[in-house]
Amino acid sequence: MIIDFHTHTFPASISEKVMKKLGQASAVQPATDGSAAGLAASMKNAGVDYSVNLPVMTSPEQVSSVNDKLISQKEELMAEGIITFGGLHPDFENYKEELRKLKQEGIAGIKLHPAYQGVDLNDIRMKRIISAASELDLIVLIHAGVDIGIYDRNYSPVSQVLEILDEIRPPKFVLAHMGSWACWDDVEKYVTGAPLWMDSAFTIGPITPYPGVAPGPYSQCTMDDDQFLRIARKHGMSRILFATDCPWQDQKRYVARFNELPMTPEEKEMFFHGNAQHLLGPYH
Repeated sequence: MIIDFHTHTFPASISEKVMKKLGQASAVQPATDGSAAGLAASMKNAGVDYSVNLPVMTSPEQVSSVNDKLISQKEELMAEGIITFGGLHPDFENYKEELRKLKQEGIAGIKLHPAYQGVDLNDIRMKRIISAASELDLIVLIHAGVDIGIYDRNYSPVSQVLEILDEIRPPKFVLAHMGSWACWDDVEKYVTGAPLWMDSAFTIGPITPYPGVAPGPYSQCTMDDDQFLRIARKHGMSRILFATDCPWQDQKRYVARFNELPMTPEEKEMFFHGNAQHLLGPYH
């Protein structure tokens, strides 16, 4: 079994437009059209059994309507192997009520994206959401580190991750991109062994450039295999999750790339599905 813990989908009516906009902004060529159908086709081609869909709320006005839509589509998505999370925005006022709704509707977790939301991870608005979600035993997955398309500032550096751990101690806390994208030396030094999970989304290269768009300063920034394995083993392979960031990486290529790494059969079993099954519990 393979579970991809970090993917994104958009409504079919706008997915291609969104892919073009985000692809040009990040200088990354998407691997699908960004729709749920596109993800399902990618999963079938790659041999991925389940994918976790992570909505990113870029405004507080989106929160209720997007979450309600995903809740209404939950069973339809699950029939394709897509497990959807909900999303919150730090400026959404009724966050506690929204989190309770997600919990009651059988949603396993939420995604927060400090860079796209323009709010530091250690901002009190973020802390309140993480704390309230944790009280409900929801998974909290955050974009960690630099964003390839918003590289002028790191909204979720390692120092702020450590502050969240110290003050809130969320029991189901997942750092995307192996702890802090493009800041893996800091992860290796300060984060490994902490009580959290890391996903492998958009970490192992290559990055496919968007045609006709000049590359940005981080366009070739990925981990080398040795550092990935060092961090994973130092942190504990039981808390590392296979993830791609599809459509921004190709699932089939990622499955092949990670299968090539010199992990033991036991490590691969944990990495590709065992850890995700443990974290998701009855939600998959």
